[in-house]
Amino acid sequence: MDERDEAGLSEAFWAVARHLRHLTRDALAPWQITPSQSRALNVLHRQQALRLNELAEQLRIAPRSATEVVDDLAARGLVERRADPADRRATLVALTGPGRDAAEAIESARRAEADRFFGTLSPADREHLVRILRSLSP
Repeated sequence: MDERDEAGLSEAFWAVARHLRHLTRDALAPWQITPSQSRALNVLHRQQALRLNELAEQLRIAPRSATEVVDDLAARGLVERRADPADRRATLVALTGPGRDAAEAIESARRAEADRFFGTLSPADREHLVRILRSLSP
């Protein structure tokens, strides 16, 4: 592959990534939630309850940033902080009932948007793309 092809590959990849970011932002609009908040809801939905530093690690953000995300979600009644039964000094973050409902609705909306976006590809092309992207993932 020559330099021009490599540049075209990179440009095409970033164009798709930008388009997906815009679609994600549009899909999240009804909940007035940021992508970071959506990711936190998703992680907590899968993990039940986590300490703040564990949430930050899973989100790959600084603990201070995770605190801001959790503060915003808590202010909206989507998550709550509770004592860790295994360590009274520690605090767990968990979804509330409305947070669980929001996480499920957001995941459904994102899945529908992804189905529309990737629906133009054949099943074989989608499988090939998944394989390629997983091989590139850290």
